[in-house]
Amino acid sequence: MNRGLAIVFLSLICYGQRRPVPDSQYRDWAAYHGGPENLHYSTLGQITPANVSKLRVAWTLDTGDAFEGSEIQCNPLVLNGVIYASSPKLRVMAIDGATGKEIWSFDPYAGSTVRNKQRNRGLMHWTDGKQSRLYVAAQHKLYSLDLKTGKPDVAFGGQGWIDLRDDLGRPKESLTVGMTTPGVVFGDLLIIGSICSEGLPSAPGDIRAYDARTGRLRWSFHTIPHPGEFGYETWPKDGWKYLGGANNWPGMALDSKRGLVYVPTGSAAFDFFGGNRAGDNLFANTLLCLDAKTGKRVWHFQAVKHDVWDRDFPTNPVLVSVLRNGKLVDAVAQATKSGHVFVFNRVTGESLFPLEEKAAPASPAAGEQLARTQVLPLKPEPFARQRLTADTLTTRTAAANQIARARLQSVRNNGQWEPPSEEGTIVFPGFDGAAEWGGQAFDPETGLFYVNSNEMAWILRLVPRAKATAATNGRRLYIRNCAGCHRDDLGGSPPEFPSLKGLGAKMDASALEKILRAGAGRMPGFAHLGAGALSALGAYLLTGEEKEVIVAPPSSVYDQAFTTDGYNKFLDPEGYPAIATPWGTLNAISLDTGNYAWKIPFGEYPELVAKGMKDTGSENYGGPLVTKSGLLFIGATNFDKKFRAFDKKTGKLLWETLLPFSGNATPATYSVGGKQYVVIAAGGGKSGAASGGVYVAFALE
Repeated sequence: MNRGLAIVFLSLICYGQRRPVPDSQYRDWAAYHGGPENLHYSTLGQITPANVSKLRVAWTLDTGDAFEGSEIQCNPLVLNGVIYASSPKLRVMAIDGATGKEIWSFDPYAGSTVRNKQRNRGLMHWTDGKQSRLYVAAQHKLYSLDLKTGKPDVAFGGQGWIDLRDDLGRPKESLTVGMTTPGVVFGDLLIIGSICSEGLPSAPGDIRAYDARTGRLRWSFHTIPHPGEFGYETWPKDGWKYLGGANNWPGMALDSKRGLVYVPTGSAAFDFFGGNRAGDNLFANTLLCLDAKTGKRVWHFQAVKHDVWDRDFPTNPVLVSVLRNGKLVDAVAQATKSGHVFVFNRVTGESLFPLEEKAAPASPAAGEQLARTQVLPLKPEPFARQRLTADTLTTRTAAANQIARARLQSVRNNGQWEPPSEEGTIVFPGFDGAAEWGGQAFDPETGLFYVNSNEMAWILRLVPRAKATAATNGRRLYIRNCAGCHRDDLGGSPPEFPSLKGLGAKMDASALEKILRAGAGRMPGFAHLGAGALSALGAYLLTGEEKEVIVAPPSSVYDQAFTTDGYNKFLDPEGYPAIATPWGTLNAISLDTGNYAWKIPFGEYPELVAKGMKDTGSENYGGPLVTKSGLLFIGATNFDKKFRAFDKKTGKLLWETLLPFSGNATPATYSVGGKQYVVIAAGGGKSGAASGGVYVAFALE
């Protein structure tokens, strides 16, 4: 296929006889992504391929909460015609689904003037028929809110919230723990994952279940096994005491009938060098199947052993059905950053497509011991390219191609599993994936699995970490502890790792010290450095002063030999991907056969379109929504601000509209008063795009 053309790639798929889905099912949006199975699927059928061109804006709601660099990633809940969603500043809102008018709101930061960039991808809902609660996290606090009023339920944790830093077996003051993606609700259990720092020190990524009424811990699964637990020997002897990560940040899926919860995990900290965590590091980079009542392991599959490429599972699993030998088999599908789809029998964990184990190269970095083999599925074919060659570099201009060729020749480039190196290693697909956190859609009637994909190469370069000395200053402390994300020049890698230039104009010393001490999101806390070091580091960040200070030697378990020189996309001189198009795709894959139904470029750059360069594809974040009536809705694209509807069978574009800001979120659909609506959050903020805080709902005119 010519990837530069917007053509439909049709394969020889013979759809088998599948189970029809009654119109009475999948009509509400009462859970994240429409339900605990994460299908992103609706049987609402008022909007069809025949009339989708008549969609118009029904209402908009501007949250008024946007700020520079903010985003909205929320896939809202809809219960009895009321939408429950979050704003860029994590204000939780109840919104009339027919009019867009705000009913109530809850601000977890009420009275505070400090708003750090945070993300929320959705809410959890629980009811026992008498009381109904919403659950949302802000930093380390998980709140329980009354569904009707938005007020915290003081019975939950005794104050309306619980501290996510508790119950991890370590002093909570030393931990940075939050929750950006909702978990699942099973009976009266809230089963949740967490987000923790990706550097050291880092919290362990325990999977935990809490009582929905009281907030009391009911069970915990250690993803870094303790002595006597399965997998303990795949880590250093005392690793469970100090290592972190292996956390579930993208969400999970629940088989309610069987009482099984499927939990994908991320890499262990530090992401790119594992000299202090010898072994395969089970259960990092693993799809776990747990008993939802007890948290006991049923089966597992580790996709990446001893990860040093940041190959987290980037999205929650999808509970699907696949045809095998003429019969439907309940399965779980898991997409990856590398552009693969694993499909397993939901009960036994058996792979339903063949897997291949291949030898993997050793690391050139002193002190690193990588796994000797890694495993990938042979089918479906990857939905993103796997190797970057001179023939697959940009041809946007001759000069850009020449520069890309020279840069490619200067780094290591041998495909999947090429180790990080000091000269630089191509990681393709990149750190943000092929697949991403928006999730995938599945059509149970056709067996088609829909996944949007990024195609971006990154360069991973190891840098020897400056040795610690008792006498140091703020600049040296910054280089040792912060430059791996924010670069030597404080420029960062926005939007994930913001620039710290001019920080003194935005923040005072007290606010900065709180962040440095406690951490935030993926950033670890540095309280272990001591008050003197924090003061010197803060002074450097705020004023540039290189204040001398005497510090205690760092703990050897955190004093890694290598860091990186930041998160570096492989771009041309004008900031476009230095690879050939498409730079983003939208794919439909039959999970019955492993073949593609269609594949198209997805997204564009308006300024390139104006020059005649169409259908380039672009980075995209946020997932699709598929309907029984024949449509696939998706926003996601970073630069063109478009919201689109495709024919789900062919990939033909049927409708598109401009949003006020890019729709980097997964849409939802619902019905009020006999009218079907489709709603999406338009928050922008990705890749330098303008930030907003608007929800937009569409309906037929």
